[in-house]
Amino acid sequence: MKRSRRATVVQARWSSSDGGIGPGRPELLREVNARRVLRLLRLHGPCSRADLVRSSGLSAPTISSGVAYLEKKGLVEPIGPGPSSGGRPPDLIRFNSKLGYVIGADIGTSVIRVALADLNGSIMQEWVTPTQSRSTPEGAANLIREGIGRLQENQKVPGKKLLNLAAGVPGITDARAGVVLSAPMLSPRWQAAPLRELLEAKTGIPSVVENDVNLAALGESWRGMARGVPDFVFLTIGAGVGAGIFVNGRLYHGSDWAAGEIGYLYVPGTEETPLAIRRPGSLESIIGATAIRQAWLRLASGNQKSAPSSLPAISVEEIFDRAEKGESHAAEILQRTARILADAITNVCVVLNSSLIVFGGRVGSHPALFNATARIIQRNEFCRPHLALSALGGEAALMGSICLALKVADRKILPSPIHPSRGPALEDASGFLQPFLGLAR
Repeated sequence: MKRSRRATVVQARWSSSDGGIGPGRPELLREVNARRVLRLLRLHGPCSRADLVRSSGLSAPTISSGVAYLEKKGLVEPIGPGPSSGGRPPDLIRFNSKLGYVIGADIGTSVIRVALADLNGSIMQEWVTPTQSRSTPEGAANLIREGIGRLQENQKVPGKKLLNLAAGVPGITDARAGVVLSAPMLSPRWQAAPLRELLEAKTGIPSVVENDVNLAALGESWRGMARGVPDFVFLTIGAGVGAGIFVNGRLYHGSDWAAGEIGYLYVPGTEETPLAIRRPGSLESIIGATAIRQAWLRLASGNQKSAPSSLPAISVEEIFDRAEKGESHAAEILQRTARILADAITNVCVVLNSSLIVFGGRVGSHPALFNATARIIQRNEFCRPHLALSALGGEAALMGSICLALKVADRKILPSPIHPSRGPALEDASGFLQPFLGLAR
């Protein structure tokens, strides 16, 4: 009998085993409603309490209780009367985006970029510095610490208000453990580098780390071409070739954190060799920036075996510009690159059936390559995803890092009453797109 009575009490507190809210815990219902109010306020504010009643479907007392709860936590602030429709002007409120701040960082092969943003995701200032030759994880962490210090000083932001730091790295990254497994484009020193631990030790700020292409995909989903699209691939082509994959609105990492390493896709006609992290993959060795330049130099010189050192240096952008103007060698390189890229996209879509492919990177975002690839893709009877150029360009990874930092910060400013935060390691490192307090949509 005692067991049965205990079970009845537990059921009264929880309506289901997955954390539903029962009548025994009214404070949980209040907190859930407060989170709903805050999400609406962040999406539609500033607004009045009456506006929140209309948009939420909740009762006026519930809205008032939720707003009072949020005001006590400093999450909501009054901004005075709004426009009148004939009666008494309504009092307007808004989310206090200056309650805290986040840091986004993008560690690249040539520069490191650091940005300070408020809790609305508005960038207050950026700091850029060259990546030191053969950058080490310790060196990158030191540069990020320097950048944060400069931003704090310029914007008068105290350290206690910095809630989270998110950093992107051009390499395979275990986001849950905060470890960069390999980043050969930076240096061999990045093998199994505990970057999160280094950043937290240097800055004193809770940190998360992620692959930079995954962050670019997150940025495009948050404020770019992929907003509201649950299944898409962000494809970047520059010095390297990679992809950030979203499936059912969630960033997909794979079992070993290597999902999206499409630079290793096999290209027919190339040498068949085992995959090696420190060696470019088949696709990357054909359509990466260095490979395209080398191919053009060989054609331009008539030497099909090697690119002569006597010819002037040329960028991929210049090669594609020349192709648009009708230069035969450049046009041949462009068409070859587009055909191989279209094959790679088709192969990816046959597996994932993605509805959208977003092109990014210095090479991938060139209109000539985009248009040539699109024409080839359109020949398919099916697996013809919509193609789009990145809306964020070179800012995509940095915007993604800010979005990720905001996701973690949200768990601190108003912890979930049902699924409390599991700390900076982030138990579910793939679910960043799930709506939290209104940031993702």
